[in-house]
Amino acid sequence: MDLYLGAKVSLNSPLQYLKTNDPMPILRPPDLVSLDELGEIVGLKPMKSAEVRFRRGTFVIPLANLSLQDSEDAQA
Repeated sequence: MDLYLGAKVSLNSPLQYLKTNDPMPILRPPDLVSLDELGEIVGLKPMKSAEVRFRRGTFVIPLANLSLQDSEDAQA
């Protein structure tokens, strides 16, 4: 999967928790982000993870749990 800054993504499987993208990260409940919600990649991190901005915050998500959305799908 070829991810880049500004790409629209969604979760492809539920997570056990969400890790915030703060200077002092905290774990949040997974129900803050639904599987059909679109987010935007705002940063790529080491260890195969990305910073993704969703409606309720920016979280560090493993790349294996993200699905790239086509721009045509996002407009529909």
